[in-house]
Amino acid sequence: MMKLIGRTIVVGLISLVTLPGGGMTAGLTPEPIRQQPPATEAELIEARERLAELGYWLDPEADLTHPSFRHALIAFQKVEGRPRTGRLTTPELEAIRVAAPPLPIEAGGLHLEVDLYRQILLLVDTTSGLIRILPISSGSGECFTEGGRTRRAITPPGRFVVNRKIAGWRKSSLGSLYYPLYFHYGVAIHGSGAVPTHPASHGCIRVPLFAAAELASLVPEGTPVIIYDPNPSPPKSPLPCPIPASVTPPG
Repeated sequence: MMKLIGRTIVVGLISLVTLPGGGMTAGLTPEPIRQQPPATEAELIEARERLAELGYWLDPEADLTHPSFRHALIAFQKVEGRPRTGRLTTPELEAIRVAAPPLPIEAGGLHLEVDLYRQILLLVDTTSGLIRILPISSGSGECFTEGGRTRRAITPPGRFVVNRKIAGWRKSSLGSLYYPLYFHYGVAIHGSGAVPTHPASHGCIRVPLFAAAELASLVPEGTPVIIYDPNPSPPKSPLPCPIPASVTPPG
């Protein structure tokens, strides 16, 4: 830090400003942000091939602009705790080169693991060596009202099984679900055109559209689903959701 005429300023590029009356004071000129140059085609191909080797779900035969490449890169950034930009830079490529595949929390036959903290899904079958990783978006924790009932958008942690599957699109009161895999009442893993890098759903687990149909084909009914948070927030009771004016309280 630097003191100037009794005031604390942030060190940066300093310019002099003329004050009324002829006095001078120092001002700050922001330093230019240095942008990383765009990745070359060779670097994009190398990153895509290495991400596929590590188990990140993408289409290796698709064009380099295919959404699966960006989703795979975001999943990698989530796993490694890096900024979730979906953009390949030189530091990202260097990290991809030295990365190791993420490890499931359980070995054994076919099952799904959902990490709520890192916002990723793993399709796992260690008996065959299968591990595929997708980015997800789970429950936002915000309040919403549906069917006259107000509640929080929470993805339930615990152990479940896929108990119902629907092929193609299903339209629900909360939106459209692509190839949903239901595991807890109306809560499902399903394809969505909106899979942001943070929790944003009503409680379902959103996965990218490009992978939803293939995921459903690989996961039969009865497949175990493990949903967990390896870094949960300190336990606390959430504030009750406000009751909309149009909803009459019970009793």
